[in-house]
Amino acid sequence: MVVDRPPPKKSVAPSKIQITMRVDCRTLPARRGDHDSIGPRTLSVILIRFLSELPVIITIANQKGGVGKTTTAINLASALARKGKRTLLVDIDPQANSSIVFCDIHQLLYSTYDVLADSQIKMKDILQHTAVRHLDLAPARISLAKLESQLVGELDAPFRLKDALAPVRTDYDVIVIDTPPALGIATVNAMVASTHLLVPIQASYFALEGTDDLLETFEKVKARANPDLKILGVLITLVDKRTRLSKDITSQIRKVFSGNVFKTMISKSVRLEESPAYRESIFTFAPDSSGAAEYFKLSEEVLHRA
Repeated sequence: MVVDRPPPKKSVAPSKIQITMRVDCRTLPARRGDHDSIGPRTLSVILIRFLSELPVIITIANQKGGVGKTTTAINLASALARKGKRTLLVDIDPQANSSIVFCDIHQLLYSTYDVLADSQIKMKDILQHTAVRHLDLAPARISLAKLESQLVGELDAPFRLKDALAPVRTDYDVIVIDTPPALGIATVNAMVASTHLLVPIQASYFALEGTDDLLETFEKVKARANPDLKILGVLITLVDKRTRLSKDITSQIRKVFSGNVFKTMISKSVRLEESPAYRESIFTFAPDSSGAAEYFKLSEEVLHRA
């Protein structure tokens, strides 16, 4: 007796897969439907396009005061906007110096303090258009000084800024965050929300003092709250090219931080010091100055690194 055996099953390599991508707690459909079948190549294209829409978020931080942190925030943001990048400058420094340059803070109804302290106030409610094309501002006020005590004991305290930026982040190519000269909750919020950290260091005798604490905070944030955080670079500021001390300190900084130091250095400049008093960036106050040229070169280097 002959028994017909069933034909062997052919192993078929799956050419298509069913996917639903979860990004920022939202379901991103691959095509028109939530569960359409797509190939791996199409998936790669979708991921690349999605990631390309996410902005570079740069925190400018150093717990030492007087290192040119706010000057860098103002002029780097302005330079990026002048290059056609949709830029948002977020001021979370209670001194509000970045905000004063671009708006009248006494006329503000809300500020970044209200966004971080009160979940009912959204980031879009405080955004200000500036006179610089492509540049928007999330302004600060002195009330940010009480943010630390306001958020004590709150489990989501380090994530307030990240959550606040989420609804507006895709509206911009670059977000620049100006922080206070401290390693408190505001600076930690900035690091948690960012993709990159830029550290300005003054070319002075005590230049490296305190940088260990800053880098330790960076490592702690990277280890837990924001594993994708990277050091964009160290920017040497207030360089007096006439003095030997400035040259020696510059060499020391480059030796300590090696390849992380930007090639561009910011010279000590009267024009840079004067421009905030006239509520202007260096590009409108003294467009032909060395400060304008240096910050424009820095913006190109930032875009290349990021």
